Amino acid sequence: MDRLEAMALFVTAVDEGSLAAAARHHGRSPATITRAVALLEGNAGETLLLRSTRRLSLTPAGERHLATWRDVLTQLGAIAPSGSAGQLRGSIVVTAPELFGRLKLMPVLEPFLRAYPLVSARVLLVNRLVDMVGEGVDVAVRLAPLTDSTLTAIRLGEVRILVCASPDYLTRAGAPADPQDLGRHDCIGLNAEGDGELWRFGARDTGARVRSVRVPTRLSLNDVGAAIDAARRGGGLVRTRAYQVADDLAAGRLVQVLASFEPPPAPAHLVFHPDRGMRAPVRAFIDHAVPALRGELSRIASLLEELSQ
Repeated sequence: MDRLEAMALFVTAVDEGSLAAAARHHGRSPATITRAVALLEGNAGETLLLRSTRRLSLTPAGERHLATWRDVLTQLGAIAPSGSAGQLRGSIVVTAPELFGRLKLMPVLEPFLRAYPLVSARVLLVNRLVDMVGEGVDVAVRLAPLTDSTLTAIRLGEVRILVCASPDYLTRAGAPADPQDLGRHDCIGLNAEGDGELWRFGARDTGARVRSVRVPTRLSLNDVGAAIDAARRGGGLVRTRAYQVADDLAAGRLVQVLASFEPPPAPAHLVFHPDRGMRAPVRAFIDHAVPALRGELSRIASLLEELSQ
């Protein structure tokens, strides 16, 4: 086994989280991966990888060498013959909020997998902040201000927050003219406790101070898709993100209300850890996903502007 092959096996073991997973990835035996680690540790003269029954972890020396080896492998990949692009192989782990992932991320990911048949993907669609390092995630969609400065972020656009209802409901109950009017309306909430919730309002175009209004919720659910379904059927007003209802607004199934009180939009980013972003499958997915997601968020923004005129 040469040193370059050992480096590739070591990097995969770290990315996959275990020696066994690296062996499966490369079609090699676990003993081969163990020998690769031993070879590199012997050359380095120090321990690079700590192994337990549950996970692998890098020593400080291992982190330094890993960064160098990623760079070497990436540079070698960059000068590979152009005809080898279709041979891209490996795995990626992607996460996004549940409904954004279902509506927007999956239509981007699926063509990517068709284009690269030797790449596999694991997708986590969850409505919580994922620990990217701890959970082995390569790429995440974040629809909120960023707080983790260790991640690399690529801006995709912004996501507006709307209040809307069906035409049938608005004909029956009238449209609220001010957020304070919500107290006399049927409102659909996402608070599983069912005791009302705070809805934020401002003035998107003027930058007026954001204020929160406590809204009594006649119907409360723990799933935003079900809440939107209820609004379509005339169940009341729902507060939601624009991408979740863009098609309904375009088709006239839902109508935005309180547009002049819309709060500032939330930023949308694709984020990844710099080290994991160097892996060829991850880099290829980022290059594929960023323009596609930017284009979709831009399309929704244009649609909303057209509907407001």
